Amino acid sequence: MEQQMLWNDGGDRPLASRMRPRTLEEFVGQTHLLGPGKVLRQLIDSDRVSSMIFWGPPGVGKTTLARIIASHTKAAFIDFSAVTSGIKEIRAVMQQAENSRRFGEKTILFVDEIHRFNKAQQDAFLPYVEKGSIILIGATTENPSFEVNAALLSRCKVFVLHALTAEELCALLRAALDDPRGFGGQEIEIGDDLLELIANFANGDARTALNTLEMAVLNGERTGGRTVVTRELLVQCTSKKALLYDKNGEEHYNLISALHKSMRNSDPDAAVYWLARMLEGGEDPLYVARRLIRFASEDIGMADSRALEVAVAAYQACHFIGMPECSVHLTHAVVYLSLAPRSNALYAAYEHAKADAIAMLNEPVPLQLRNAPTRLMRELDYGKGYVYAHDTEDKIADMECLPESLRGKRYYIPTEQGSEVRAKMRLDAVLKWKKEHKKEQP
Repeated sequence: MEQQMLWNDGGDRPLASRMRPRTLEEFVGQTHLLGPGKVLRQLIDSDRVSSMIFWGPPGVGKTTLARIIASHTKAAFIDFSAVTSGIKEIRAVMQQAENSRRFGEKTILFVDEIHRFNKAQQDAFLPYVEKGSIILIGATTENPSFEVNAALLSRCKVFVLHALTAEELCALLRAALDDPRGFGGQEIEIGDDLLELIANFANGDARTALNTLEMAVLNGERTGGRTVVTRELLVQCTSKKALLYDKNGEEHYNLISALHKSMRNSDPDAAVYWLARMLEGGEDPLYVARRLIRFASEDIGMADSRALEVAVAAYQACHFIGMPECSVHLTHAVVYLSLAPRSNALYAAYEHAKADAIAMLNEPVPLQLRNAPTRLMRELDYGKGYVYAHDTEDKIADMECLPESLRGKRYYIPTEQGSEVRAKMRLDAVLKWKKEHKKEQP
């Protein structure tokens, strides 16, 4: 079987196509799969690939990795599109692969966007995968647990590809400026800060990063054989006027501060606006979600314990589906947190306790709170005086749990906001009980 032509170095092709890595050494990212000693790297190097599915967001190298495998293998390679192929085409290719197998030749079938195949189309692959007529490599942006038939999925190893980091994208952009396949040989003036902005804007997608760089260079100011790319031009190319910002710079911290303080001030409209500024500027939605989780306990706490549940659920939703779909989940959480009752009692409790803990790091644990798993420990009175609260009538023990130098110290002072009023009532009752029972002792 004639292997299809994988690359054409024609200069009229888009930069992302021209810069497609040809070897594992050129491939950027996915070190958790392709680093030295990693399973996928070993399978490729030893030409022992089996049926597998690459799952990851767009622009992270799923198709490229399949083509690199093709260049490393002695098997025939067929590139198959789920968008343009039906069952008739599938059966024809499968028969061709079956004929090759009889002559001892392996066939690797790469199926891009395998999640677009319906159940009947996926079922058509199954007997040929089972017989070994083909080695199936599928690529999908969707969770294969939901989009790939269980029978087919069970016969494939799933490899999860991650979005590229800003550092990896910057390395890719610099390579495109130096490589003859890209802009090598041309005098391009573009600052590292602008490359970082492009990397942040691309949000982990190598194709987006390279396309953006190409647009910026092609529209750059040409002076004496030199092409200059300015920040103003880059803003125009990305249609992100005043939204592009350095995730590690001042504007990054200004915006997250604006979001946090708007929620603290119970202003959902301002909070949603600052959220949109961050997301549309290319901020990682998981970073925003982590900050919301912190806010839920720092600024709301026991006044509405469901706030933490909502924030964690928003983080999980962002992890599952990513941008742009997860923007609505973050909006849900931001509005909920903005309107929830306020209490910083948990934050204040920890900060006060931290100050004492730092000042008294060597304060011994009271004997009654220590476990005594050995005879020696028991002889040294470890555990002496401990009362199991569940064995008491009121489920409270008259037992000191703080070091002696801190007896009577209060850290958690509940407010009467929202649900925290119930915590305050319970704590007041506990303190009253302990005070009364202390008086009864001689």
